[in-house]
Amino acid sequence: MRADQSKHIFRHTPLSKTSVLAWNLPRALALVSLLKGDGFPSWRLVVTALSVCMTVLLLSETGRAQNQQNRGSGPISQFLVRTHSSKATSDSGGGDTEAIARETADAVAGKIEQPVMTPTRSSFLAKWQPVKGATGYRLDVSTTPSFDHYVNNYRDVDVGNVTGHIVSGLGRGTRYYYRVRPYTSSGAGSNSEVTSETTANVSSGLVIIPTFDSTITNDPRSNAIQAMITNAIAKYQALFADPITVSIRFRFSSVRPDGTPLNTLVGASNSGIHQLDWDTYISALKADGTTANDMNANATLPNTALSSIILTNSALGRAVGLNTPPVMFADGSLGTGGPYDGIITINTLYPVQFTRPVSAGNLDGEMFTEHEIDEVLGTGSHIDTPAPQFLCPIDLFTWASLNARNTSSSGQRFFSIDQGFHLIVQFNQTPEGDFGDYDSDGFCPANRLFVQNAFNCPGQAADVTASSPEGISLDVMGYDLIPTNSVLGNISTRLPVGTGENVLIAGFKIMGSTAKQLLLRALGPTLGQPPFNVPGALGDTTLELHDSTGAVIATNDDWQQASNASSIPANLRPPNHLESAILITLNPGTYTAILRGYQNSTGIALVEVFDTSVGNTQLSNISSRGFVQTGNNVMIAGVIVQFHNKGILVRALGPTLAGFGVANPLPDPMLELHDSNGAIIASNDDWKETQQSIITVTGLAPPNDRESAIAGTIAPGNYTAVVRGFNNAIGVALVEVYALN
Repeated sequence: MRADQSKHIFRHTPLSKTSVLAWNLPRALALVSLLKGDGFPSWRLVVTALSVCMTVLLLSETGRAQNQQNRGSGPISQFLVRTHSSKATSDSGGGDTEAIARETADAVAGKIEQPVMTPTRSSFLAKWQPVKGATGYRLDVSTTPSFDHYVNNYRDVDVGNVTGHIVSGLGRGTRYYYRVRPYTSSGAGSNSEVTSETTANVSSGLVIIPTFDSTITNDPRSNAIQAMITNAIAKYQALFADPITVSIRFRFSSVRPDGTPLNTLVGASNSGIHQLDWDTYISALKADGTTANDMNANATLPNTALSSIILTNSALGRAVGLNTPPVMFADGSLGTGGPYDGIITINTLYPVQFTRPVSAGNLDGEMFTEHEIDEVLGTGSHIDTPAPQFLCPIDLFTWASLNARNTSSSGQRFFSIDQGFHLIVQFNQTPEGDFGDYDSDGFCPANRLFVQNAFNCPGQAADVTASSPEGISLDVMGYDLIPTNSVLGNISTRLPVGTGENVLIAGFKIMGSTAKQLLLRALGPTLGQPPFNVPGALGDTTLELHDSTGAVIATNDDWQQASNASSIPANLRPPNHLESAILITLNPGTYTAILRGYQNSTGIALVEVFDTSVGNTQLSNISSRGFVQTGNNVMIAGVIVQFHNKGILVRALGPTLAGFGVANPLPDPMLELHDSNGAIIASNDDWKETQQSIITVTGLAPPNDRESAIAGTIAPGNYTAVVRGFNNAIGVALVEVYALN
């Protein structure tokens, strides 16, 4: 949007030091007016006003005087700096200074609402109540409540005048203890009560680690700024499942890290770019595709390269499994060993408010911060890069209309994941804003309100969500959206495969209202090879898929013979050509996979069902039937609980199978549930012995008293159910895992 299009737009002219004082002095005086009733002496009111004003002036120039950090000696030519920005449209005439003054007073007094962040696999949010008169806090973190020893880099850490701090670099599934000590200019106070948090016991989940430089930690509103950034980070960590850690440095200044003035920019980001060849990125992107969005978008990728090089943010490259480490230093320069994926700066020259609801005259700091986080994560078009002859990931999904790509700065350009059939959002095509941002309304308040708008209005706020254009674009570029509900996925069963009724049978049910893509595979020869070394592995597998009527709807012997073998994700292709796989999209319903040996051969095999598209449908009520023997030939069924805690019921049936015509049922099954470390977390012989009332309420109690069942809520992770016969009895058994709501 051009500056002459609306009366609501800022004048896009650089502000002088005088104008900085003109903007900050009213903020300082407003703060003074709030303090008048607190017993402050008059001379202190004057000092307070001047210090607030001069602090912002001095901090706005801090970037010019930053000392350069030592840089690695690696080659720089392979990296590029991508700079992005966000702008405002406004008629605020200087903003709501009283609202910002109140926010400043609340920040200094520790009255900012504390953010909420769910612990990740390697971080948690430590929070505490403010102590009156404190000018800062020191933090200790330990794995023991007695603080006999400390977590590395977390002993007596000065975190500034804040009431929360993200503790990072931790081990998963571990309980940590923390305490703080307030301090003033006269010394430190006593320790607070000890509080504990436990990191998530999962191997996946996006983690963002913030670093706050002195332009934030020395600002009077530091508590509000850090709380806002933590809230923004928590949103992304709750959205994406990628097992990567992203490091971002945050600043509050009128200049970029290298001292370049921000002028008309409200927010700006610098990030490191790796130059990846087409085949490397596209292969990784396809292999990483797990969601319904991914499947739709990847189907639109061309067979021939649109660009020899894909300009990929360091964080995004890692999201698709590539080796693209951070390369950015604190001053914005690049080199091997740079600790940051990106640096985000919010401009002190604009009336940015860091708490919500945002005042009508102020700009929402969280929205502009999310805008820049998006760009550090990888959004943004090639048109704005130092190498516009190459494409960026989002450019793979830009269309002018149905079946008509447009990666240029001319004409209209839309984001679409189905070749332009549905146009999700329109891109900005004017040079006044970033070309990778969204087209904005020419008025305020805006109707098309998105985080990634090229220009956003004061008094309005938006967030990135799973269904927003920003969330979908990050998803299809390589991040993996977490579904709103926990799901069972990637089920497997290992068992000796015989003939007749002793083949291996795996059943599953798809719940929901839309089709789901699954990969079924049968492994045999692989089990006999290192590192498994299973004796008696089945030498050649065959696989059949039946629908609820018993009709065969798909078969496969050797996976490479399948017509769609090239579409099987590279990381899920069977290692041996004699093994079987079926990649298929199925409607909700009940299905059965049958694994046999080729020409009735026998041996130990593994049948697996992989959920390759996370969406509104999900796997549930999964089961496996086979011949249970002794020793290594018991039944072993694996299941993965994804994303959130899940209530499940596991049961093992034997005698009941006789009523279904099974000639040799296991007379008395025993059931164990193991976690990912192999530890037994629950066991049962006869189901009425331990959890009779709980199991009965589910309506899934085994029909026979000698059969086994375990009910409970388990955290995300990998689990294994082992079925044996009591007193080493053998026979055909059925193990089932039900998802409980």
